Amino acid sequence: MERVRTPGPAIPPYEPLMDGLDMEGKTRSTVVTVENPVVPPPRDHLAWSLCTTLYANVCCLGFLALVFSVKSRDRKVLGDYSGALSYGSTAKYLNITAHLINIFLIILVIALVASGTIVIANIFNHHQQHPEFIGPT
Repeated sequence: MERVRTPGPAIPPYEPLMDGLDMEGKTRSTVVTVENPVVPPPRDHLAWSLCTTLYANVCCLGFLALVFSVKSRDRKVLGDYSGALSYGSTAKYLNITAHLINIFLIILVIALVASGTIVIANIFNHHQQHPEFIGPT
């Protein structure tokens, strides 16, 4: 005797029915697995702070960023993620501030050198056009 399946709720193909059971006799259950989301540890920005200390240490902001980065790493090792996040954020903002001030100072020096070069070139050209002979008369 051949079984005829009636349309109804489908079961996954990997779960065969046992002999003597049909869809109505099968218990329906749903398994929901709830896992805590994996939160990455907060960043300490240690490498960035080290580069800021070595190359852009304006007003010792790079050194302060390095101190806060080390504090953040210590807090992260101890498991205090909120403290690590706070110290890491402070280190990040100190790094950003040091770099912005450094960029401003570089632009200022370039502008001063360029304007000084222009003034010196104008003075040199003026003396070329109007030579003044200073010597024995």
